[in-house]
Formats: sequence, C-alpha cells, structure tokens
Amino acid sequence: MTPRTTRVVCLVRRPEGEPAPGDFAVEERPLPSVGEGQLLVRNLYMSVDPSMRGRLESTEKHYTHNFTPGAPLDGRALGVVEESRCSSVPVGAYVRHQLGWRERAVLDAVDTDGADRVDPRLAPLPTWLGLLGQTGFTAYVGLTRIAGLRPGDTVLVSAAAGAVGTAAGQFARLLGAARVVGTAGGPDKCDLLVREFGYDAAADYRAEPVREALARLAPEGIDVYFDNVGGEQLAAALHSLRTGGRVALCGMMSQFGGERRSADLNQLIQAVLKRLTLRGFIVRDHDDLRPEFERRVACWLAEGRITARETVVDGLENAAGALLTLLDGGNVGKMLVRLDDSD
Repeated sequence: MTPRTTRVVCLVRRPEGEPAPGDFAVEERPLPSVGEGQLLVRNLYMSVDPSMRGRLESTEKHYTHNFTPGAPLDGRALGVVEESRCSSVPVGAYVRHQLGWRERAVLDAVDTDGADRVDPRLAPLPTWLGLLGQTGFTAYVGLTRIAGLRPGDTVLVSAAAGAVGTAAGQFARLLGAARVVGTAGGPDKCDLLVREFGYDAAADYRAEPVREALARLAPEGIDVYFDNVGGEQLAAALHSLRTGGRVALCGMMSQFGGERRSADLNQLIQAVLKRLTLRGFIVRDHDDLRPEFERRVACWLAEGRITARETVVDGLENAAGALLTLLDGGNVGKMLVRLDDSD
C-alpha cells in the first residue's frame, strides 16, 4: 500500500546566531498522490552541506532559495523508486533528486529538479552524493574550468578535510599539480590530509596564522587557490599567490555565524599588484562538464586512485545534529545521513 504520510525535518525558526537543535523539528507530513510522469522514492541517503547554513537566514545572498520557517528543508538525496508512473524509470531504480530531509518524496521523473538515475554497479550508493555527486563535481569544476589548473601548479585548498576539500586535493594531484597544500582545523585532520587525500602538506589554522604557515609550506608561492572559507584564509592566499595566480571562489563559510569575521578588504590590492584572477562560481551553471567529470572520476575510482570518505549519521531524527556537527567541523569527507540501510 502506498504510504500517505512521511516524516520530514522542518525549520521551526531562523537561528539567532549559530543554529541550535531547537531550530529544527521532525514532523509527519502528508504525501501527495503520484501523478503521471512522477515517482514515489524512498530515500536511502541524504546530503548535508555547508551551503545550508546560509539558507537558514532571511537575506537572499545564497546559492538557491532560502528555507522557510514551518516548512520542510530540502537538499540532495538518493533513494529507490517504490512507485513509478514514468515508463523510463522503473520500480527499483536508484535516483538522485533534490527532496531530501524526508523519508519519502514524490517527484517528477524528468525535470530540472527531478530524478537523475545512478548505477550502483559503477560505484557504491553513497559515492553518488559525494565524489561522484555535487561535491566532487564542485571540486572538479573549480579546479579545471574556474582556476584552469595546469600541470606543475602549486595548489592551495581551504577547508581541505571537508567534502569538497578532500575531493579537490585528490583531483589536483591527478590533474598534474606539482604540490598540493591544504588547511584544516586540528592536527589529526592535517595528518589525514597527507596520509589519505593526496596533500603534500597541511596547515592547522587553529595552531598558527595561515599566512605564516604558507610561508613555510609553500615558500615559493602558489598558483591556484581553491577557496571554501574566505576571510583571513583568502587574505593569506592573496599574499602567497604568484603573479598571474588564479582563485576559484567556491564558498565563504567565514561570513556566516555570530561574529561574521572577515579580513580587511585592503588585502585585495594584492590582486592588482599580482594581476590575479578571482572568479566565483555556482556549480549548477556548469552541467555541460558533468559527463566528462563522471567518466573521469568513475575511472579513477575503479582504478583505486582516489579515496571516497564519508561521515555517516543514522536516522532522520539525527539529521539536524549532523548539520550542526558539520558546521562545527566535526566531519571528514562527505557528511551523509543514512535513512534506510535495507538496500
């Protein structure tokens, strides 16, 4: 029998300062009937992403629409089709879509935000939300199209132990970078970057200023900076970049939260003096690169040349906690919530 309701995570209120558990609630909500061209999907995994921090606020300055108090959250998810009214997507198929933060969803089979079939024989299901998903695609687009990485480049990646950062470090090495340096919070994460994710060196931004660390770890300067953080780390990179260096501006997590710390904008004079290129990007604008990305990364995975790492939390009731853990830097690699492990 087709279920008529599903559990969802709702935004109770917009956070005052840092998000707290009381800002979220798990509720039972009705499921719409499955119409022509639609699917009923039971979600197995859902993605937890840093960009969600900005979407909790009321100001429109983020990647997509902001969340609405009283309404369910949404985000990337992967599930199995339980009912289909679309001949091209059978029951039992695995699909990615945008209606996460709930246990079941009714969605269009073919639509901008509709279902995207994935092949579990090519890679494990969680990988399709991580290295082969929007996370890995963001790293690939930022390095190849936005920063124009060239063989022999020295590359710096901030938030390097996160989902995008662990992908970016490995991709940079495989794309021909001569040296890859990352920043992370804490010695354990820095050690992991070098041991597991292809980094030559890592700077603990909690232990020393990044500008001083870069003078030691990349004394001849860097050519490419993949920026997930902004603020003081961006300012440090501007000083370390060589003439003609390139910056891929992916995220500005330092701009969110109670203190909203940011570095002095006068540091931007470095972009003039060194003829730097700073380019921001939103990954959905570059979907033409996705087939190339999936072919290439699937091959690297099959050959054992890259490592897929996830931090997995079980249960929808723990999803808000997973988001808070992510925002506090408590994850390594992709943060996922597992909703059903029967598949």
